[in-house]
Amino acid sequence: SDFKSATKRAVEAGYQVMEIHGAHGYLLHQFLSPLTNVRTDEYGGSFENRIRFTLEILEAVQSEWPEDLPLIVRISATDWAEGGWNPEESVKLSAILKEKGVDLIDVSSGGLVSHQKIELKPGYQVSFAEKIKKEANISTGAVGLITSAKQAEEILNKGQADLILFARESLRNPNLPLDFARELNEDIQWPKQYERAKL
Repeated sequence: SDFKSATKRAVEAGYQVMEIHGAHGYLLHQFLSPLTNVRTDEYGGSFENRIRFTLEILEAVQSEWPEDLPLIVRISATDWAEGGWNPEESVKLSAILKEKGVDLIDVSSGGLVSHQKIELKPGYQVSFAEKIKKEANISTGAVGLITSAKQAEEILNKGQADLILFARESLRNPNLPLDFARELNEDIQWPKQYERAKL
């Protein structure tokens, strides 16, 4: 499969972490959600059928990915829409993924349908990461309007997630790790090109 060959290329290129993207309306998410998966064969209908393709892709990736390197799966914990994929199904899937050797669930949400109703607020997706972590007993990564080092540290200290993942914030600020270290009064080594910037 393309997923298998892509994994092989990633290994050859020296990548140390693999993430399978099953969120935000992309292919795997479309199979998972009843809102988009209206198939009547073995890939549609029941929960077991809707997760089948994701598990097949996982198996293909694992056939090339070294067991001793981290394997992450990103999911949308909810579609934020009636009749869609929901947090309870996310817990069930995450528990199965753990049994099959996945190391961490990157927990996002939404992105499938235009009529989604998202309750935006700081850290608005953290509760999903916490639920999956506790109920599926798997490590989780939290995302979504986490914009300060202290906010991220609080999430970790409360045990709501095991990892904080930054995307938009990193795009807005390429020096994010350095700024966060300063916010937390941590002394880290700056790249030589930036040493004067910390003054």
